[in-house]
Amino acid sequence: MIEPALNPESGFRRLRIDLAYDGTNYAGWGIQPDQRTIQGVIEEAISRFIRYPVKSVVAGRTDAGVHATGQVIHVDIPADTVASRYQPDADIFDPENFKFRINQILDPDIRLLKVGDAPINFDARYSATARHYRYKLLDNNRDLMPLARLDAATWFRPLDIELMNAAAKPLLGKHDFVTFCRYRVGATTIRTLTEFSWSRDSDGFVICDIAADGFGWNMVRNLVGAGVCVGEGRFAPEWMEEILKGAARVSDSYVFPAAGLTLVGVDYPLPASSPDGLILTPTPFGG
Repeated sequence: MIEPALNPESGFRRLRIDLAYDGTNYAGWGIQPDQRTIQGVIEEAISRFIRYPVKSVVAGRTDAGVHATGQVIHVDIPADTVASRYQPDADIFDPENFKFRINQILDPDIRLLKVGDAPINFDARYSATARHYRYKLLDNNRDLMPLARLDAATWFRPLDIELMNAAAKPLLGKHDFVTFCRYRVGATTIRTLTEFSWSRDSDGFVICDIAADGFGWNMVRNLVGAGVCVGEGRFAPEWMEEILKGAARVSDSYVFPAAGLTLVGVDYPLPASSPDGLILTPTPFGG
């Protein structure tokens, strides 16, 4: 039996849950009236299992149609929760049993990957130091096979990876990314971009790997769209840095489709006793 992560006097245990989902048929992460959302479905499943209404906190809210292979949430569950009145001695907090039971309730497009007690003071959102995304794109008007359509977008012109990397490099570091973010009341657009790179995988897909301490609304898909404009030769590589410094938001036409975007990992500090710095959430299924 795992020892509670929270002080027993609080009456609750905080669980960290790592999960993956196909966002195709959901209106994004956050609960919305009359919409099917990832958060709503997960909270309903956990609440059914423990017979207590729970609220989750997520590392990174994903938009409608966006996927995840490395999402992280936390939930607080009453420490005196029992499996059932028929099994009072069963440990409802057993990680494998908890994961198995919730996955039985969920549809197969959402999977809990790992369940465990959260470290002291862990917060899935505010403890995170970076979020890692990957965008997958098939260019040059090639046919996207039906089974590959869920996590990839298409583009009709060929793309030059070297030009795209040249455009991406000056955007690394701390900047005001208002150019690439849709306005949201009270949200900052100042972010530190730690990775922004382009490559091709063995199947010829164009891959954008991007990481930051946080992202504004549509920021990743806007950066991808601007990078594609450079890659197809519409603008010189310097254009992306120029419009970043200009601080005038680019057109929504640069926002690329949600289907190509996947949250692949979240970084958290290791416990103070660890000398290894950050831990990266694993990226299941090849990320």
